[in-house]
Parts: sequence; C-alpha cells; structure tokens
Amino acid sequence: MWNIPNTLTTFRLLLIPVFAVIFYLPYSWAFFAAAFIFWLASVTDILDGYLARKLEQSTPFGAFLDPVADKVMVSVALVVLATHYQNMFMTIATIVIISREIVISALREWMAEQGKRGHVAVSWMGKFKTAAQMLAIIGLIWQFAPWMVMLSYALLAIATLLTVVSMVQYFYAARTELVKS
Repeated sequence: MWNIPNTLTTFRLLLIPVFAVIFYLPYSWAFFAAAFIFWLASVTDILDGYLARKLEQSTPFGAFLDPVADKVMVSVALVVLATHYQNMFMTIATIVIISREIVISALREWMAEQGKRGHVAVSWMGKFKTAAQMLAIIGLIWQFAPWMVMLSYALLAIATLLTVVSMVQYFYAARTELVKS
C-alpha cells in the first residue's frame, strides 16, 4: 500500500493545510510561496499517476485516494481564492467547478455500481480542463502582476466552460443507465 505513488498522493494531501496557512500569512512572499506549494501539489498529481503506471504500482487505495486528494486540493484553493477576490465571477466559477466534481464523483460511483464505470472514465477534455484550472489557480494565487491575474481569469473561464461541457458529456455517456433507473 505505501508505494511511491501513494506516498506522493498522501504528501499532496498534507500540503493542503500548509498551502492555506501560507496563503494567509501577512508577508510579501506569502502568495508566491502558496502558489509554489499548489504547483508542487499539482506536479505530484501528475507524477503519482505516471509512476503508478510506469512502476506498475497501482493499488485500490491509490485509485481511491488520488481523486480525493485532487478534489480537496482544488476545492480548498478555489474557496480560498473566492474569499480573497470576492467577486461574482470567482464565486460562480468556484461553485460550478466544485459542484461538478461532487456530481461527477457521485455519477462515477453510481455507474461503477451498475458495472458501467468505463462509460464515465476520465476524458481528454477533463485533462484539458484540469490543466487550465491548475494554471489559472496558480496564477490567481501568485498574483505576480495584473496581466497574470487577467490571464488566470481567462484560463479559469475556459476551465469553467470545459467543466460544464465535460459534465454534459459524462451525463450523455451515462444516459442509458440513468433512464433505466
């Protein structure tokens, strides 16, 4: 159970409260440090999946913990950013993204119970959404310059749009099972 990928995933979970505390520190370097921690957590997300496949160290525990760590990490960051920026766009994007993660997690669990988990497997659109989302969050945390914040808002808009489109795709893929119920 405690292989390299699972250790990286656990490390990512441990970084979440560290990120939140550092974000709120009253120092000039706090936003950069918080962005770096979020970036590091994002890199471990990519690395743990790659290593699990490459080293053939996939485990049921890792399959459970990895998406949980991802969703908690992104949710905490979005909530922190929504409270920091306090504007309608950030709040709506946060609500849409977090709600979609909860709904799709429930859909995947339900489809797995139906023996149809493959119908709602992660798609390439989901990967693009995640990339845009992670880059947007890092930029919004760091706040290095106004152009970075504006670019990050644009990436967050793209991520939010892809969030909705991918959710519709997942429900479309599950439609026959949903209609049977």
